[in-house]
Amino acid sequence: MPTDRTLARTRAAHERFLTTGAAPDVRPLVAESWRRSLRGGVDPELPGPPVVLSEAELRRHRDQHPLRHALPVVRGLLLDAAVSEEFLVALTDADGRLLWIAGDTRVRRAVERVGFVEGAAWAERQAGTNAPGTALATGSTVQVRGAEHFSRAVQPWSCTAAVLRGPDGRVLGALDVTGRDGAASLLMLSLVRATATAVESELRALDALRHPVAGTARLELLRPDSGVLHGPGPGARALSLRHAELLLLLAEHPRGLRAEELAVLLHPGAMSDVAVRAEVSRLRRVVGPLLDRSRPYRLAAELDTDVAAVRSGLAAGEVRSALDRYPGPVLPRSRAPGVEAVRESLAADVRAAVLHTADPVLLERWLDRDEGVDDWAAWELLARSSAPGSVSRARATGRLDLLRRRLGLR
Repeated sequence: MPTDRTLARTRAAHERFLTTGAAPDVRPLVAESWRRSLRGGVDPELPGPPVVLSEAELRRHRDQHPLRHALPVVRGLLLDAAVSEEFLVALTDADGRLLWIAGDTRVRRAVERVGFVEGAAWAERQAGTNAPGTALATGSTVQVRGAEHFSRAVQPWSCTAAVLRGPDGRVLGALDVTGRDGAASLLMLSLVRATATAVESELRALDALRHPVAGTARLELLRPDSGVLHGPGPGARALSLRHAELLLLLAEHPRGLRAEELAVLLHPGAMSDVAVRAEVSRLRRVVGPLLDRSRPYRLAAELDTDVAAVRSGLAAGEVRSALDRYPGPVLPRSRAPGVEAVRESLAADVRAAVLHTADPVLLERWLDRDEGVDDWAAWELLARSSAPGSVSRARATGRLDLLRRRLGLR
């Protein structure tokens, strides 16, 4: 539990940060979140974040959301303790919108005054530093205590939150516990982590029941490091960058590629056919029956990729789902021309689809990424599509001013 001295020091650090931008006396996770909140235009004096889902929209979204299957697990592991220990349990979606809240009635009435209500937007870009919003921003389990919250109105409260992922690794939302100091204890951290693990296990079990014969190998390429191959067979295997590049290129060219074609797509002018054949031979030892032994080189079995999943979502007009499945660029460390072409094409498709929606929530999610942070057209569209006086419009206006200064336009 934080001591009075610790709380006072954190409050002083918060005041100093708002005045000077310096935050030497708080945890790095908190300091980085404060900076994101400030850059995003969050007002620390805001009484609470906006409610962005009407009752009808909330009901519809909950009925369709995969985390509805998590409710029995959460109730069984957390809800009894929530009532007896005077805290709340909440589930958000991937955008930080509160979908379900349950627990102590008195605490619930109290936090309603700071906007902690179903349908409200608690992503960092709308609410500032808070456990569910910061967990979603960082992809990790987070505790936020008292004055570590960016918004002053929320500083009487503490919270612990963990990200929840689906069987395909996609972020579905966050599990949050909110209350007084005890909601951010070490015991609560363990309990929230254990519940999140149980929820994800339940979702995997349900997925296995729905797809009992699913044996298709799956390749993850939208990762900061390299690729990961799931199947054929049990377990997941981390791939070298070169092997991930080869599998992507073969998945993109189902009719097959000759050694000289692969050489051009991997490293034109610097990779011989012999070197390609040696790499393919090594890859075959890793992936076994997934790779055909014929020439030209081709896959012998179906291989799903997260690249193809994003494309499928875009083709179906499911832009939010496609953006959920697109955490970042294709194999960002690769300099292979064939991979760079896929990377640029997919990023352009996602960007175009997001801009076409003109949805402020989706636009902000795109702009929060490294690929979108300096996207002039997207910032202009966010400024036009956001409500007058909203945080989103203020943020867009500020970013456009910054871009103009950088380009020497004013």
